[in-house]
Amino acid sequence: MDLGLQGKYALVTGGSRGIGKAIARELAREGADVVIASRTLSDLEQTAREIEDETGRRILPMALDVSQKDQVDRVTAEAAEKLGGLHILVNSGSYPGGSAGAIGPIETIIDEELLSDFDVKYVGALRCARAAIPFLKEQGWGRIINISGGNARNAGNLSGGARNVSLVHMTKTLSNHLGRYGITVNCIHPGTTRTERTPGLLAARAAQLGIPVDEVEGRDFAPDSPRSNAICRMVDASEIGYLTAYLASDKAWAITGEVIAAGGGTGNAVYY
Repeated sequence: MDLGLQGKYALVTGGSRGIGKAIARELAREGADVVIASRTLSDLEQTAREIEDETGRRILPMALDVSQKDQVDRVTAEAAEKLGGLHILVNSGSYPGGSAGAIGPIETIIDEELLSDFDVKYVGALRCARAAIPFLKEQGWGRIINISGGNARNAGNLSGGARNVSLVHMTKTLSNHLGRYGITVNCIHPGTTRTERTPGLLAARAAQLGIPVDEVEGRDFAPDSPRSNAICRMVDASEIGYLTAYLASDKAWAITGEVIAAGGGTGNAVYY
């Protein structure tokens, strides 16, 4: 299927590794040129070379801390200038280290960590959307895709769950505001997803259980395990990339303001 992304221009935050990297790769495979942005330029440069070599598309690395409005505004404008425009924004940036800042229990939560988590994940996405929208309007065609998380639908993580829910509300609100300009806005909830971090997390889980590392995944995703999902395996980051590319495509006009869970039918979200 031709997704109609040939010659489109995208900005992917959190694009140096993990889900963001997988999304940037899939957009490039479909013919888009992509600016990848995150905090560490050296990681971005390595990822850019890798995806460029694989796809032949332009992949431009730009250092960005989404908690800083001036950086967001500057990088978004530079991305549009260097690419020749902007059609797609993917908000995949996350709290440093990839984990929520205030895990709990509630008696131990520190206000500053909770607020920092919101500042990066929710307000950071809002800053990026605000900076990108004028460029999307110029095209008369745009896609904003927010990468949230399964914690929005499960009890437990007070920080991550709350800011993920806030992304759902932002998605719906922006979709109402922007549809008339040819811009759709959607949200994806990944569950437990295989990324570069997974081997280390599996090793930690193995130590916790006192079993070999190669047994952890089979045990946790066995059909009778409370940690399993419906497909009884871990979702790969590339599968989040496929879904994002479709939502970013010319085939997905009918989908906006929606939240799509992509955790393999998880009931109890598992975060190693």
